[in-house]
Amino acid sequence: MHRWSKLFIPTLREAPADAEVASHKFLLRAGYIRQLGAGIYSYLFLGQRSINKIQAIVREEMDRIGQEFLLPGLHPRELWEESGRWTIMGQNLFKLQDRKGAWLVLGMTEEEVMTDIARKELRSYKQLPQIWYQIQTKFRDEPRPRAGLLRVRQFIMKDSYSFDLDDAGLDVSYKKHDAAYRAILSRSGLNFVAVQADSGAMGGSQSQEFMVYAEAGEDLIASCSACNYAANMDKATSQLPPVEDLPGEAPPELVHTPGRRTIEDVGLFLELEPAHQIKTMAFMALTQAAKAGAAEIASPVVVFLRGDHTVNLAKLAGLFPGARELRPMAAEEILNTFHSPAGYLGPIGLNALAPGEQAETGKATIILDSALDGRRNLVAGANQEDYHLRNVTPGRDFVPTLTADVRNVTEGESCPQCPAVPGSALKVAKAIEVGHIFKLGYRYSDGMGIRVLDPNGKEVTPIMGCYGIGIERILTAAIEQNHDGNGFWLGRSIAPFDVVVTVTNTGDAQLAATGEQVALKLEAAGFEVLLDDRDERAGVKFKDADLIGIPFRINVGKKAAEGRLELVTRSSATSQDVPIGEIVQRVQELVYPDLVNQEAV
Repeated sequence: MHRWSKLFIPTLREAPADAEVASHKFLLRAGYIRQLGAGIYSYLFLGQRSINKIQAIVREEMDRIGQEFLLPGLHPRELWEESGRWTIMGQNLFKLQDRKGAWLVLGMTEEEVMTDIARKELRSYKQLPQIWYQIQTKFRDEPRPRAGLLRVRQFIMKDSYSFDLDDAGLDVSYKKHDAAYRAILSRSGLNFVAVQADSGAMGGSQSQEFMVYAEAGEDLIASCSACNYAANMDKATSQLPPVEDLPGEAPPELVHTPGRRTIEDVGLFLELEPAHQIKTMAFMALTQAAKAGAAEIASPVVVFLRGDHTVNLAKLAGLFPGARELRPMAAEEILNTFHSPAGYLGPIGLNALAPGEQAETGKATIILDSALDGRRNLVAGANQEDYHLRNVTPGRDFVPTLTADVRNVTEGESCPQCPAVPGSALKVAKAIEVGHIFKLGYRYSDGMGIRVLDPNGKEVTPIMGCYGIGIERILTAAIEQNHDGNGFWLGRSIAPFDVVVTVTNTGDAQLAATGEQVALKLEAAGFEVLLDDRDERAGVKFKDADLIGIPFRINVGKKAAEGRLELVTRSSATSQDVPIGEIVQRVQELVYPDLVNQEAV
């Protein structure tokens, strides 16, 4: 039994002014964490108990499918250069030098280290498949740490890696992780959704994120309530209703549009809907030169979308996997590159790469968003100050380098899987990413030289998967889902204690003795109990109990003289009077309702 009077639980009446989201406010107020620096937090007694419980759930589920390792957090530079991520990760990667001048990395993920172990130890197909995991501190030099534990520079992550002989084996490893993650999040009490995702800097093919809906989330996901479709915005697609094109077969016609640079201004001036206009976005793709010491290559990229659509940068970046950066072009760059003023850049007459043509200095990659494919008689920039073109038809008047889906879906568009089903309009909502699984493919295993002999004695490269889940993110997401004005509540599986026994007046010897007996009986029944034996007013104790996330509270007060206690369920803010002799049974009924019902049957 733990006595509150002997513990360090520094609760606060008010959250610091810089705490923005609910989880940040309540983690500070409940004494779970304290900030040491920007994006750097200490976990105090209650916080560490919850973190330990989450890790135990993760470890138990992962032990069913894999083997636990513990890898160093300090990595040699050479490994990250070998994978190419020394450059790709940019300033997100913490880099430091030792006393001899050698460069090192504080690990933000472990693909390189796991691959290095595999290439030194795996020799035969008989050693496959392998699933290796660890739970360890990671480091990321976040430019803008915010929202408490949601965006930090030091965090705890479970990351695992699979090595299989072929795609079929990888499918099995991937499905094992999918099942393990669903079990972990369910056991942690989270309402979550698994969504199609983009692999980003990790690389690979199939990718899936595990998301928790929350207003504090930094990600947007599109989902359909009529089927199981769900995807983050970097992967989401939709079915658009048909748009009736403007009539006619005329060639492009120059139109004077003085001072009209935006879609809105041009639409008002020409009395056109945005869906009948072409929006132009210009970017510069920066790619590392093939030869060491050579200047990086800057290649212009122009994207054409429907006037009422916006570009999704992750979808666009996915078309340029070798680029270190894809940034918007400045107005001066647009003028120097295309000889067109910003706001009037259009598709006709650009020095563009032909479909399938290799990149060439000076030529631009022209991307047509799929929503414009097959459209006719649109209005676009004329590459002249104060002029636009009518009757622009993609394919006839200009040929894009490639046509691809590079737009953001918007709420209300039809689901791509069941567009004809009533209620299939997509919902777009904020969410917190708590886990992510990838099919890495051969990016690391081939690039870093893992080779094993297959059953025919032929040397082959194993295929890899990568799987991460954020420990603190599970805690944070649970609080974001389960809070009110007084505090938050956690499921018993991750709460620091199951029950808090609150003695309303410790100066009353009879109440104090009753509280002690109740706590001991609950502990003997297998519950983790916090006895609030502090010399504080009852109101202070009740507020603290509501604040710190414990799912059940037993008030030992005036009714104890009549043989009754008050049992409070934090999640529903409901209470019931219970005879002292039945308190253990009643808590068991609340904690294990399914088990109690089965015994009754």
